[in-house]
Amino acid sequence: MSYILLDRADRVATVTINDPDKRNAINNEMNAELLEVFDDLEADDGVGAIVVTGAPPAFCAGADLDDLLAGGEAGTMRDIYSGFLRVAHTPLPTVAAVNGAAVGAGMNIVLACDLVVAGRSARFDSRFLQIGLHPGGGHTWRLRRVTDHQTTMAMVVFGQVLSGDEAAERGLAWDAVDDDQLLARAHELAGRAASFPRELVARTKGSILRLAEITGSEAAVDHELEPQLWSMHEPEFQNLVTELRTRISGKD
Repeated sequence: MSYILLDRADRVATVTINDPDKRNAINNEMNAELLEVFDDLEADDGVGAIVVTGAPPAFCAGADLDDLLAGGEAGTMRDIYSGFLRVAHTPLPTVAAVNGAAVGAGMNIVLACDLVVAGRSARFDSRFLQIGLHPGGGHTWRLRRVTDHQTTMAMVVFGQVLSGDEAAERGLAWDAVDDDQLLARAHELAGRAASFPRELVARTKGSILRLAEITGSEAAVDHELEPQLWSMHEPEFQNLVTELRTRISGKD
């Protein structure tokens, strides 16, 4: 069985987590496939962005319990995290298209993506404490990074589950749409990012992800200085300058 389905169209790759009978619960084989797929996509210059979704009826119901129980040591537990960390660490821009439930480790996959679009049937459910388990994989850090303190506490400690619309209201999702519009909206957003120069997007994403290191105004300028200077010497900017100069000179 292939646990990861892959489709490419218009510079956007769609990665579908595919074990619907188990509501796409994460297992070790799935993680291995996910690592391989992302390696292939990063090596493909024809791919500029990635949409991550789940085979209906769910996005991802968390970690497979057999694999989770087998991961009783730190090294083994890190293997369980390897799939969503591969998503988190890709230089390509990623959009999570959340259809149905994203639970526990499934929410970690959502939080690993750069942008989240939720179907109205989506359910965002931390659920670690409800099964007697401390959150793992950086769950609390990732959730707090994209939402506020109260939302993090409400979801993790107080067991609040958010719908697609509520996730958008709380900042966990960028947009909430009707279920039948979910993939189209995710592809629209991903396609926009994919239309920009690939290396420029990767460097810009890297700069944004390191913003927590910035402590002041001058440091913020320094943080962007080198990549901006690099971009000024790239063909896209150089060609634009040439076209503008040609246009201006033609008006003289």
